[in-house]
Amino acid sequence: EELKSLTRYRFDKVQERADEIFANPMHPYTKALFSAIPVPDPDYKMDRVVLEGSIPSPANPPTGCKFHTRCPYATEKCSQEVPAWEEVEPDHFVACHHKYDIAKK
Repeated sequence: EELKSLTRYRFDKVQERADEIFANPMHPYTKALFSAIPVPDPDYKMDRVVLEGSIPSPANPPTGCKFHTRCPYATEKCSQEVPAWEEVEPDHFVACHHKYDIAKK
């Protein structure tokens, strides 16, 4: 049976399917979460993603993508348009305007 995973940011789904998100995370919040996982090897250097910016209020969420205030990839489009929930590979969904740019990094 296939293992499913779901990541949420401010109550919005951003990605699922465990094998794909570990192999190819395509949302900046997912990348930041993975970079915070401790590795039991003191010589292993993790590329830590530190989220900066303001945490949006759930009572007054920002327009567009709810993550854009903390996203290192955010552009003006992110602050204006909610990204569509798209299937980028079978059972691998993501809601991000810059998903393909993020996957390359």
